[in-house]
Amino acid sequence: MPSPAAKNPLKHLHPADYLGLARLATQATVGVATISEEVHQNVWRTLGVPGGQRAGQARGVTGFVYKSVRGVTEVVATGIDAVLGRLVALLEAVTPDRPSSNEREAVLAALNGVMGDQLVATGNPLATPMTFRHQGHVLCTEHLKTLAPPAINGKILLLIHGLCMNDLQWTQNLDASGAASYDHGQALASSLGYTPIYLRYNSGLHTSQNGRELATQLEELLRNWPMPVQELTILAHSMGGLITRGAVHLATQQGLQWPDRLKSIVFLGTPHHGAPMERAGNWIDVVLGSTRYSAPFAKIGQLRSAGITDLRYGHVLDEDWVGHDRFRRSPDRRQPLALPRNVNCYAVAATTAPKRGTLAERLLGDGLVPIPSALGQHPQPERRLAFDKSEQLIVYRKNHWDLLRAPEVARQLLRWLTPD
Repeated sequence: MPSPAAKNPLKHLHPADYLGLARLATQATVGVATISEEVHQNVWRTLGVPGGQRAGQARGVTGFVYKSVRGVTEVVATGIDAVLGRLVALLEAVTPDRPSSNEREAVLAALNGVMGDQLVATGNPLATPMTFRHQGHVLCTEHLKTLAPPAINGKILLLIHGLCMNDLQWTQNLDASGAASYDHGQALASSLGYTPIYLRYNSGLHTSQNGRELATQLEELLRNWPMPVQELTILAHSMGGLITRGAVHLATQQGLQWPDRLKSIVFLGTPHHGAPMERAGNWIDVVLGSTRYSAPFAKIGQLRSAGITDLRYGHVLDEDWVGHDRFRRSPDRRQPLALPRNVNCYAVAATTAPKRGTLAERLLGDGLVPIPSALGQHPQPERRLAFDKSEQLIVYRKNHWDLLRAPEVARQLLRWLTPD
């Protein structure tokens, strides 16, 4: 039987969500009008009819109609924004600590992954800020002051999720009923005595932006930790691994202290050298942009976030994307970046193929990330990541998300992270 909340999805919404959704509706209306006008103009130009003063903009009555649609939408949106803004402030003052459902958090995570950079650029309240979490609570300075053993210790395990996900999704159901679940963080806490800390972030931002923010926040976290930190270990899934590499590099450059505590990094299905799915998305941009009729529709494909386009080749640093059109087909221009020194680094790759399948099947990987990319292998020596054979694991008949609950992954994590 579906729950009452499932029957009424509005129960999942918080007051600020209505404001964010209204802003998204405004952007959608203006965007559709702009695309329609460009298609209109491209057809007229093909027929030899003179166009407007600017490419993609109609003139005369037609141009006035399109301009009016955008103008009226923006005026109405301004009024709605003002009214909702006051209402949201009032409602949040009445219920400041309203709990959020897992369903709401999953939708927000997906939305941020797809267009999180645009949410930030437009000041949309649906944008997810970067936070550390422990036992469901945000680890702000005030909350840290309330923590003490045995709730925490000086051995920290930081878990970093991937694209379109959040910290709650480290807990994976093991059966259809949802009665049994598994979480790498809780398992390692029980077996090896870690304090599991979960990162939540906007996966639609550039990986280097998130890496920079993580480097800064991690320094602050360890500085305010209630006791000396003896060890920091990072377990990163998918995009989280790229953010981790960027954060370590930037922190080392800036002379921050937390890399001195970093003992191990485990990468689960990280696209160190990119993912073919995003490269296919780039080809869609190229194909749609090849004719004047389809070119306006390329903007739909270009709604995808900076975080997603960073996965084309596995961008880690600002230099990998600054000054480049991220939607233009181009070769791999990444700056080579080796694994951090004096840190134990491990890589786990998955493939949906059986162990005795063909080489081609196995190399396809987990449905999103090919095995060579997950293991840091590259034909150019300067781009290869030096994972020793003993620091690699390939799991079979598993997809990208199975890495969060596969028993063979759990066993290998225990072997790698158990002190000698």
